[in-house]
Amino acid sequence: MANIQKRETKSGKIHFRVQISLKGYPKQTATFRNKTLARKWAEQTEAAIREGRHFKTAEAKKHTLNELINRYITQVIPRKKDWKKQKSQLTWWKKQLGDYLLSDITPALIAEQRDLLLEGTTNRGNKRSNSTVVRYLAALSHAFSIAMKEWGWIEDNPLRKVLKPKESRGRIRFLEKVERANLLEACKNSSNSYLYLIVVLALSTGMRYSEIINLTWADVDLIKSRITLHDTKNGEIRVVPITGLALNLLKDFEKIRNISSILLFPRQKGQNLQKPINLRTSWKKAVKEAEIKDFRFHDLRHCCASYLVMNGASSGEIAEVLGHKTLSMVKRYAHLSEAHTSKVVASMNEKIFGELNA
Repeated sequence: MANIQKRETKSGKIHFRVQISLKGYPKQTATFRNKTLARKWAEQTEAAIREGRHFKTAEAKKHTLNELINRYITQVIPRKKDWKKQKSQLTWWKKQLGDYLLSDITPALIAEQRDLLLEGTTNRGNKRSNSTVVRYLAALSHAFSIAMKEWGWIEDNPLRKVLKPKESRGRIRFLEKVERANLLEACKNSSNSYLYLIVVLALSTGMRYSEIINLTWADVDLIKSRITLHDTKNGEIRVVPITGLALNLLKDFEKIRNISSILLFPRQKGQNLQKPINLRTSWKKAVKEAEIKDFRFHDLRHCCASYLVMNGASSGEIAEVLGHKTLSMVKRYAHLSEAHTSKVVASMNEKIFGELNA
């Protein structure tokens, strides 16, 4: 219940001190210049406490965004794979809104900063893409979610009401038959003895660059023809089947493996053999020699997905091979299956309407 006491200062000024005592909750006090304001505060606060709203709001008034992000960076960020990038994104938010109390951070305020991000440029002077801005919003949103669910600092996540910029469909660049042959030939002739096998693995499995160069021999099972990836982007273990040329190359490669390293592709002799090789120079040289334009190593993953689609693989099968948690990332390749889909529809129509066409 609320207890309102009238008090007088030494200078003769009158004020009213309110104390709210509800069983199971800490006491709440406040002081007002007149009794009407004191009663109004008491009624609203008691109602908020009973409904479970008061203490969340009170916590939001105690902490700034600086405090939230600092705690998040200390306790949560170290558990993330891309922590460096997210730390940089959160540092940007600190610079823009760090001094604000959490209670004062509204969706409208965040939307203003979203628009600044969209209008701004990167450190390299390039305009930020919509996808980049979405990543900035996502980093802040997760920090707010943790503050809401685990720390009890806020009642709701303001990012929930902020519209995200529409992301592009995503880059799709795959090699045509001649391009693929030229690239493989250039890789085979490269001074880097690993390049050809690595590119074949990327094309045939869709594994990411980091997943391939960090492979250890313990990950490879040549008897069961598979590779087990323990450290993936989405944090889940993924088993990758190895067949055909990739399997044959791996079997030959095992015979000449460097027993001084647990890695399949360690650095060259004279360097740290427990660190993976850097293919940047040899890769760029091979692409140039193959006379292929606008092609990155990650596009080999798109090649694998595209070839799977064109050979009749379902969205679920492609997602499983590439390690996508949802089918949304696979939808970008849907148009490539038109020829396959047409054959399926034609086959179905022939079966149910064939006699009528005779």
